[in-house]
Amino acid sequence: MAGGITDTGELYSPYVGLVYMFNLIVGTGALTMPKAFATAGWLVSLILLMFLGFMSYMTTTFVVEAMAAANAQLRWKRMEKRKEDDEDEDSSSGVSDSDVLLQDGYERAETRPILSVQRRGSANIFEITERVEMGQMASMFFNKVGVNLFYFCIIIYLYGDLAIYAAAVPVSLMQVTCSVTGNHSCSVGDGTKYNDTDKCWGPIRRIDAYRLYLAAFTLLLGPFTFFNVQKTKYLQIMTSLMRWIAFILMIILALVRISRGQAEGHPSMAQLSGIRNLFGVCVYSFMCQHSLPSLITPISKKKHVNKLVLLDYILILAFYSLLSFTAIYCFRNDTLMDMYTLNFTNCDIISMAFIRYFLGLFPVFTISTNFPIIAVTLRNNWKTLFHREGGTYPWLVDRIVFPAITLIPPVLVAFCTHDLESLVGITGAYAGNGIQYLIPAFLAYCSRKDTQLVFGSGTVNKHLSPFRHSFWIVFVLIWGFSCFVFVTANIVLSESKL
Repeated sequence: MAGGITDTGELYSPYVGLVYMFNLIVGTGALTMPKAFATAGWLVSLILLMFLGFMSYMTTTFVVEAMAAANAQLRWKRMEKRKEDDEDEDSSSGVSDSDVLLQDGYERAETRPILSVQRRGSANIFEITERVEMGQMASMFFNKVGVNLFYFCIIIYLYGDLAIYAAAVPVSLMQVTCSVTGNHSCSVGDGTKYNDTDKCWGPIRRIDAYRLYLAAFTLLLGPFTFFNVQKTKYLQIMTSLMRWIAFILMIILALVRISRGQAEGHPSMAQLSGIRNLFGVCVYSFMCQHSLPSLITPISKKKHVNKLVLLDYILILAFYSLLSFTAIYCFRNDTLMDMYTLNFTNCDIISMAFIRYFLGLFPVFTISTNFPIIAVTLRNNWKTLFHREGGTYPWLVDRIVFPAITLIPPVLVAFCTHDLESLVGITGAYAGNGIQYLIPAFLAYCSRKDTQLVFGSGTVNKHLSPFRHSFWIVFVLIWGFSCFVFVTANIVLSESKL
């Protein structure tokens, strides 16, 4: 996620890239969106969803532009290195007047715009052919403080991700297996509100069952944090297939229930108290900026990449709207669960036990495959943050300390709370805000400034964002910082009322 320059991998067509990006964005956040829609009101939710989708698209084009600028600078540095090596070879056979002129020209090239790049036929110097991750771009365009703030933001976001995952799996298992009435999942999602102190099995309370599942989840998947693990192609295909079967099933079942006149939802138009969580959930649900380098670079034809991304965002916006509107009209607001899949584990809604358990346990399968990947990514970001040139970590620090500080905090958070809507909302509103708005805006600004300094003001980045005017960068920065203030003030005011 935040590493250096890596191989592009196997190339694929723009339409395959569109599918990959759709799969990347539509994930766990979508399952918490219906509840957020219900608490904020359908009109406010729709307006905010459309606006945040637009903002996310804008910052996505900023990241693509910064990727192109980073590729251009890397390409230029290699050209200069080759030229320097050639001059060294010439000088070894004797120094001539022409050699002196060449060297003098090279020195001047370091302090003035490099216009000769275009004249040498390098019209595609801004072509995105190398995968330059966001951490490498931050190192190229930010100062030391900016780089550290970037890694801090990424690390906080990944901690939030892991806490959400660590809570979502035990919550799903608890809801499916625990029932006050004793008939398993048939009473889940029927409107009955359970307390954590209610009985699950015998003397075991629901909160005890949740923490037992959390302990089992940690013991089973936690050890992967101490090793290297990556998601294989076939595992990715399997989890994507399961995700789409689950989403399509939920939409169809809700539509069928509405068409039969069994809809129970009467959502309000606006409830301002729900905007805070809705904002965080929407930001989290549109998150893709941190993975764009590995997604965009392998696309074979990038001429219309911004239009492709726009099409993806329109499709995702339509999908989120369809999922959320069918949910809020199918179920009463007070019965919508934090994890939407759990609303379909009631016998009155679905008679087939297999579908009930598939939807109820769907987050368990998909999240369990993602947890080790995110944990290893977070561990590697910690290593990168504290890494010093030429230095190595002692075995104890490398193999024990870094994995431990990766795994323990999110598990402790999940132990203390299983309020998924709040976890997603806070993660999106703070760390997600930084990754989705502030970092891309600063990358666009700094990369444009560096490009003008190195290549001259007349050089045009072929992947320049459609939002090229500096007004848009200022607008995104003001919006991002305003959101920090709004969410923080809202939390403080909410706590003071309790």
